Amino acid sequence: MAQAARPVLGLCRGPVPVALRSLGLRGTCISRSNRQAQPLQSHPPRRPVRAPSTEPDLNSFALRTHTCGELCTAHIGQEVRLCGWVQYQRQGIFIVLRDFDGLTQIVIPQEKSAAHLKKILCELPLESVIAVTGTVIPRPPGQANLEMPTGKIEVQMQNAEILNRCRKLPFEIKELVKKSEALRMQYRYLDLRSSQMQYSLRLRSQMVMKMREYLCNLHGFVDVETPTLFKKTPGGAKEFVVPSVEPGKFYCLPQSPQQFKQLLMIGGLDRYFQVARCYRDEGSKPDRQPEFTQIDIEMSFIDQARIRKLIEGLIEYSWPEEKGDIDTPFPSMTYADAMDSYGVDKPDTRFGMKIVDVSEMFRNTEISFLRNALSCPRGAIRMISVADGVKYFKKKDFENLTQLAKSQFNQDLTFVTLQPDGTWKSAISKFLTDMEKSQLCHITNIQKGDVLILAAGDWTKANAALGKLRLECADILESRGVTLRDPGIFNFLWIIDFPLFLPKEDNPEEFESAHHPFTAPHPDDIHLIYTEPNKVRSQHYDLVLNGNEIGGGSIRIHNMELQKYVLETILKEDSGLLSHLLEALDSGAPPHGGIALGLDRLLALIVGASSIRDVIAFPKSFRGRDLMSKAPDYVSPEELNPYHIQVNWPTEMHEDNAKS
Repeated sequence: MAQAARPVLGLCRGPVPVALRSLGLRGTCISRSNRQAQPLQSHPPRRPVRAPSTEPDLNSFALRTHTCGELCTAHIGQEVRLCGWVQYQRQGIFIVLRDFDGLTQIVIPQEKSAAHLKKILCELPLESVIAVTGTVIPRPPGQANLEMPTGKIEVQMQNAEILNRCRKLPFEIKELVKKSEALRMQYRYLDLRSSQMQYSLRLRSQMVMKMREYLCNLHGFVDVETPTLFKKTPGGAKEFVVPSVEPGKFYCLPQSPQQFKQLLMIGGLDRYFQVARCYRDEGSKPDRQPEFTQIDIEMSFIDQARIRKLIEGLIEYSWPEEKGDIDTPFPSMTYADAMDSYGVDKPDTRFGMKIVDVSEMFRNTEISFLRNALSCPRGAIRMISVADGVKYFKKKDFENLTQLAKSQFNQDLTFVTLQPDGTWKSAISKFLTDMEKSQLCHITNIQKGDVLILAAGDWTKANAALGKLRLECADILESRGVTLRDPGIFNFLWIIDFPLFLPKEDNPEEFESAHHPFTAPHPDDIHLIYTEPNKVRSQHYDLVLNGNEIGGGSIRIHNMELQKYVLETILKEDSGLLSHLLEALDSGAPPHGGIALGLDRLLALIVGASSIRDVIAFPKSFRGRDLMSKAPDYVSPEELNPYHIQVNWPTEMHEDNAKS
């Protein structure tokens, strides 16, 4: 069947020269009351991450002369051809045309000879795709919009071509229109048209390009692609299993290129990096999903300090200009200090509210439950102070905090408030001596109107509970108008001196790797690995940004005998699964180490997204599903036969298969 001809309204003339421009995002909406354009919404600045010496030609090889965001008074009098989506049509007088680069106001001809053209354009559904040819003219006096880059001009339409009419869409392509995340993901190809998604994905591209430039061009790294079909790895996160045609044999998708990057060092590549796809068969959270991207780096003949310096330079070099400067070197904090003061190994240091130990002042207390807590092994009494908590906290807040501590940590709480009139209010206030009150004021620096949250019991459990409550209290205060965590502030922090091993949750008598089994012990503690492995620190380092881990790495074990001992004796793992790596380590392995930066998480923090799904073009849902294509999907028994797999089908699916 012959293809239906597209409606062509007039003829378009040839292209005209265009100035090279940088990428950017803009937008306007048009006032109903007059022809003056008004700002549609605020958009990120148009500046590139680091402007190259010559700006890219956005119109090369395209059927347009200019983008919808670049025209200005210098183009007045020029004939131009624009292509894009119809964002608005107002009063039969003009159309606002949008593309990735911005918006331009198009004036519809009002002459009788153009009545047919006007009718078609005014009846055209929004989000239809058209090409427009016309002349750039100045806005009428007093109607320029200085808030938009194209606000001083408009295009007097001469001809138009309808490239594709749009159906009725499930939602409008406007920033102010609220859409559920599920709906956005179901129609991701529409959501990608939004200015925020355009900005996030273009910023992602720019940052990755700058990272490649920094690593390859400035520091001699080699970009190497590693396989995504591999084998099961001992320990770590749950892996995706991929069937093969060999009976009973399966591939696994790698959690990270960890083994490959070490093998590349053993192979003499010296400096490797990769924008690596990684996979983990885990439940999704706002800051993770089943497939994600890392900036993966490995170097030979390196130590921890030099890797940290490399990463600081990499982030500084690729950092978006519009986000302001960042200070280097980044500060560092030991794992022990982070856990002691913040209750977590990824502290948000944009605000205080640190955990304080008050065990000693209650050592001889008459309050029985505090005395009993201190008599237990590792017993402690820990507190956080919430400034002006009396003013901002409601009764329901205290109830919710109590419930959270009990349900997640099996930890009881005690609240102590110093009222604005100076009186103490608490279930234990009548038991507090004047000396204890004085010491509390001194240690916690409590002021009138503040609230103390006390947790007594096992040090680890009490600390973990207060670490979580610290963040919950920040949420409560910010919901009441108190600014604690400025999203425009970026606090980078290195966490160092992690333990090499941790007790297993289900069996505390056995160990698991705190990072991964290839992490080298701290040089000062290596003698303890054979006698007291629980006391060994590791050469593991994490990079934290505003309370989020955005990277982690370590210096690796490059000695085969030590690696085998760690796997077999300490971790009780089958070293046969890693025979290839052990043989490689025994073949002249250089000292080496590396790091992986979570690209999705870093970008989400930079743009202020609530989820990494907002900086990924086609993400998975919270349950790991692709709501657009409905993946994962069923595969018929016939298609599974070559893989020697049988499936226990759900009843309804089995009945459908039987019918078919």
